[in-house]
Amino acid sequence: MRIQTDPQKDSAAGVVPTAPWRVVSVRVLDGYRLSARFVDGTEGEVDLSRLVMGERAGVFEALRNPAVFAQAHIEYGAVTWPGEIDIAPDAMHHEIKQNGKWVLE
Repeated sequence: MRIQTDPQKDSAAGVVPTAPWRVVSVRVLDGYRLSARFVDGTEGEVDLSRLVMGERAGVFEALRNPAVFAQAHIEYGAVTWPGEIDIAPDAMHHEIKQNGKWVLE
């Protein structure tokens, strides 16, 4: 079982986690896509359609159900779904910063 902590409580006094790749808002779009905004103001789109629908979807296969995909939310600066499914916020930030979009395959 994963222990959840509050990063604000676990930080040294006066230190606020501000890594530029921390996701501050996520919006579910059609076609297994997301719109994300990061703490540094970077914004862009994440296209998970190829990953989710692909033969090698693995744990992401659960997101084929539109109702499950629609449950995307933010935990500790990362986009997360039920079942402890998440995507790497640092990689997402890098691709969006470079290309405005991240397409996962």
